Amino acid sequence: MSIDARLKELNIELPPGGTVAGNYVPYVKTGNLLFISGQLPLRDGKVAITGVVGRDVTLEAARDAARLCAINILAQTKAALGGDLEKIRRVVKLGVFVACVPEFTQQPDVGNGASDLFVEVLGDRGRHARSAVGAPSLPRNGAVEIDAIIEVE
Repeated sequence: MSIDARLKELNIELPPGGTVAGNYVPYVKTGNLLFISGQLPLRDGKVAITGVVGRDVTLEAARDAARLCAINILAQTKAALGGDLEKIRRVVKLGVFVACVPEFTQQPDVGNGASDLFVEVLGDRGRHARSAVGAPSLPRNGAVEIDAIIEVE
């Protein structure tokens, strides 16, 4: 099954990619690697899940935020690949950043929201290395931000 067909089957519609909020680019392709800039849990151009995990945001909502970040990573990837997600060879690594209280230690559980989505959509091509860390705050008050390295054709 194609990636686009799998997205449709999962009822996932990718937003337009290619936009950023500062003096940087949304992605850089060098050789066969695609580096995706950090993605927030945006829905309809607005940060959908804001606040600090362990205070304002539940673990479940933070996982949902990570899933949204992954959807936005796929959108940026699609833009970088001229619309052809079949050029994805493998998700190599995710960097998961969680805005959280100092005593929160479930950053890996939050990251699973994104990791699970990549495996759901890409199968084995979606399995990746990952880091997951806590931060006192993130841009635009996002609860989660995720960047990615993806191997492409």
